[in-house]
Amino acid sequence: MSLESRFGRYVDALPEKAWFKFLATHVVVPYWNWLDPKPKLPGGPRPSTQPSENVQRMMNLVMPLADTSSLGRAKAVMAIAQNAEEIFAGLDNVGTVHTARFVILEDNLCMISVYDGDFSNYIRDFIETIGSVFDDVMSLVKGGEVLIPTAQNVDAFIDWVHEHDLFQAPDFPTELFALQDERAGRKQGTPHELRSLPRELILQLQANRNLSLGGGYRAYPGVSAAQVRSRFGMGW
Repeated sequence: MSLESRFGRYVDALPEKAWFKFLATHVVVPYWNWLDPKPKLPGGPRPSTQPSENVQRMMNLVMPLADTSSLGRAKAVMAIAQNAEEIFAGLDNVGTVHTARFVILEDNLCMISVYDGDFSNYIRDFIETIGSVFDDVMSLVKGGEVLIPTAQNVDAFIDWVHEHDLFQAPDFPTELFALQDERAGRKQGTPHELRSLPRELILQLQANRNLSLGGGYRAYPGVSAAQVRSRFGMGW
């Protein structure tokens, strides 16, 4: 075995060693973050001129509960359950929503939805349709009282939702460089070394502790290959 391969195997094994994990967590990463802090990137999908990028977009809205006790969590459940019919009717009227559901994760009430088109228009239409329901919800959310009534604070509510929507990491990791540069006001053009991507990703996770992994799989139900071949009389 060559010296180079032995050293390479040793380096590759470092992330699994307890002493290295401790050093990286408490010394190396904090030093990196002090040296080159990354801006917190905004939540939700990024604007796109490509039509295919504007269908079945995802929102992962995380709303921290003001009361994280069992009683507070129960109130959040009741706020959704008591308004379920109005929520469903409102989503029908918005007309661009594929799926939507509310879940409680730890101390957060989350709304996970898939919609078409522009993010701001989606939230605006939603509030115009069932703003009163979200008034009940926001009364239970930390800092939400300043946005009530939401129908009269639509723009502020859109900004709030955008802030609490999970950052969606790019499907292609190298796109993270451009997002960080743009947010930090740096000129784009100077190429980044690909080997710096893990460090960039680690530092971004310092700024965005929660994130959605990519834009996700998107498709419409269709016919199977077997059905297509059968229709053309090709057999299988």
